[in-house]
Amino acid sequence: MTSDDTARTAGTRSIETVTTLSPDQAEAVLALLAEAARVDGQQAVSEQGRLQLRGGEREGVTHLLLMVGDILAGYAQLEDTDPVEAPAAELVVHPSLRGHGHGRALGSALLAASGKRLRVWAHGGHSAARHLAQVLGLTLFRELRQLRRPLTDLDLPEPKLPDGVTVRAFVPGQDDAAWLAVNAEAFAHHPEQGSLTQRDLDDRKAEPWFDPQGFFLAERSGEGAEVARLIGFHWTKVHAREQIGEVYVLGVRPGVQGGGLGRALTTIGLRHLAAQGLPTAMLYVDADNKAALTVYERLGFLTHETDLMYRTET
Repeated sequence: MTSDDTARTAGTRSIETVTTLSPDQAEAVLALLAEAARVDGQQAVSEQGRLQLRGGEREGVTHLLLMVGDILAGYAQLEDTDPVEAPAAELVVHPSLRGHGHGRALGSALLAASGKRLRVWAHGGHSAARHLAQVLGLTLFRELRQLRRPLTDLDLPEPKLPDGVTVRAFVPGQDDAAWLAVNAEAFAHHPEQGSLTQRDLDDRKAEPWFDPQGFFLAERSGEGAEVARLIGFHWTKVHAREQIGEVYVLGVRPGVQGGGLGRALTTIGLRHLAAQGLPTAMLYVDADNKAALTVYERLGFLTHETDLMYRTET
């Protein structure tokens, strides 16, 4: 920041709450997030949260803009779309303006907006975030691990698909409805992923990283004239700047699990990422999902970092 910028931050702190960001506001928030990511080494707001900055109003989504003078010093997003769980939030304070109570102010505003029923992500689980959670009276609720493994000299056995199962690439427009249905079934226990809508899918298809050739669908052939049924998928993602491939979303329809399809789809996706010359693969998995952790660890993945979610006592 320049000296003029520093002088202007001496103004009164205020928090504006809106359901839609103007283009200028969205750009300012994205710039704030980019600077925080540069300093912290990771994003403070998830991909879903960043996608929700643009495109107009989103049902259940609220944006909190913390201003000091005319400087955007902090941002928070509150999403209240889960019919059971408390509203979920993410927040960030500009790196050069930390240590002045702005995080606590945003957290207090989130508590007020949610009726003191709140879940908050602390991506990376940094000490400052843990301290803020304690100050706000939140307790640890969920641990999400990022796992990584090298893709160089990838040596995985040939994927073995269950009988009658074939794998092909996703076709945008043609496969949308079927994939959304299977995704909802596979992640019925996971509200963030399982509640994805056509709009959410369209947002991701519009991103520069989207590549249908890296979006694998597993189908089981039907009997007679019956159309093949989608039973699983592995959607990969390439982070071009970081040169990392991601096991973005992997799901198997309930009732088909346990037959080795998940492992086969994982292997197919990893081979696809390795063939593009990417040196590393990553994925996210809940720490309490022991079955998935076991599968990924056997495939050579190790914990790289951890995201923590805190919540109010219920």
